[in-house]
Amino acid sequence: MFLEPQETMPQTSVVFSSILRPSCSAEVQPGMGERGVGADGSGDLIFQDGRLISGSLEALMEHLVPTVDYYPDRTYIFTFLLSSRVFVPPHDLLARVGHICLEQRQQLEAGSEKAKLKSFSAKIVQLLKEWTEAFPYDFQDEKAMAELKAITHRVTQCDEESGTVKKAIGQMMQGLLLSLAARGQLQELREKFRTPAVDKGPILKAKPPATQKDILGICCDPLVLAQQLTHIELERLSSIHPEDLMQIISHMDSRDKHRCRGDLTKTYSLEAYDNWFNCLSMLVATEVCRVVKKKHRTRMLEFFIDVARECFNIGNFNSMMAIISGMNLSPVARLKKTWSKVKTAKFDVLEHHMDPSSNFCNYRTALQGATQRSQTANSSREKIVIPVFNLFIKDIYFLHKIHTNHLPNGHVNFKKFWEISRQIHEFMTWTQVECPFEKDKKIQSYLLTAPIYSEEALFIASFESEGPENHMEKDSWKNLRTTVLNRA
Repeated sequence: MFLEPQETMPQTSVVFSSILRPSCSAEVQPGMGERGVGADGSGDLIFQDGRLISGSLEALMEHLVPTVDYYPDRTYIFTFLLSSRVFVPPHDLLARVGHICLEQRQQLEAGSEKAKLKSFSAKIVQLLKEWTEAFPYDFQDEKAMAELKAITHRVTQCDEESGTVKKAIGQMMQGLLLSLAARGQLQELREKFRTPAVDKGPILKAKPPATQKDILGICCDPLVLAQQLTHIELERLSSIHPEDLMQIISHMDSRDKHRCRGDLTKTYSLEAYDNWFNCLSMLVATEVCRVVKKKHRTRMLEFFIDVARECFNIGNFNSMMAIISGMNLSPVARLKKTWSKVKTAKFDVLEHHMDPSSNFCNYRTALQGATQRSQTANSSREKIVIPVFNLFIKDIYFLHKIHTNHLPNGHVNFKKFWEISRQIHEFMTWTQVECPFEKDKKIQSYLLTAPIYSEEALFIASFESEGPENHMEKDSWKNLRTTVLNRA
């Protein structure tokens, strides 16, 4: 998949027992549940303890569509609309929904039941309203918009007298168009999210002067910097939508592993957010390696350790991990003389929280604590939960990978999609938190636009600060100097 880890970014295990709720930890064998009926009387849905766990795609579609006496549960609407794109494009699903609606409408018209027809029409509009609000960007597709207009046109034909259904449709369409316009504006806004310029850095014994502006010259308070990082995180998270996350699955084919690797990069919001993590890691490494004096490098390392700690306290685990990853990159990690002067007790605690053993058990415990705090929060500050995005993506990906889409009887394994939907819904709740901290444009501008060293430049700066200590480093330094001089 496209979200490759940093040099020190640990891989996520395929073990999910520590993140699944107890009710979802046991596998359900086909036939163990009770057979249920769909909205149309179909016996092609299987329930267990009152919860839908599997069904044919056709029956699941019919279960989505209201009738005069039935309206689907909102949780089911979100889960099915989210997961259905794995099997069928949204415009095709909308066409099928329109066909089912037309069949029911014709039956009601044949019975001359105008009251029931109006009630049915109102429920169809409500379903479409929930669809356009939860997944407005499904309707960027011209085919989906055409299907939506076709359905609403048929529905309004039964409401010529009062016009209430027509009014509801008008409000729905207005809200949809506003959402699509907002996304268009976001596309323009994202230009500022692009990767900062890469600075080639020092060219052998040409380090920048000690007076050159660095992060400490912009912000020397770890808490303030952690708050500004949280601002950036939440702003970028707000551009991620449920369907973006589902791309990880919907572009995969279980018969052809990783076939969609190239397609995934088209999901710009995910790629851009992943790039932010990498840029922050490289910025941390740049800020450390380009410092001339060892005393100042020590101060820089201790500053970033304090920033990472403040990020942890806020609940901003993504920035915290990026900072730790930056300090663990080889050009920084090899500066032993500098590290010997650093008070590393705080850093050891941070690394303990991000220990990859037991499927990141320590991190998951901390994340669970932040989640519980968020659920009972009385203030916006306590609601902040920003997970390590790379690990969240891997969790969704492997949850998909280790559970099949279809059961042996051909049914859709809906229990799997309940769990994926639950995790994505929880993530989306976190993205909607309003940042309570005051925005500092000067600090944010530096974080987003300060040039960062290339990997080669980081090593040059690192070797200039502390010379090679073994044969391997001496060979690397020699080859690096030769390469740079020949290029010059």
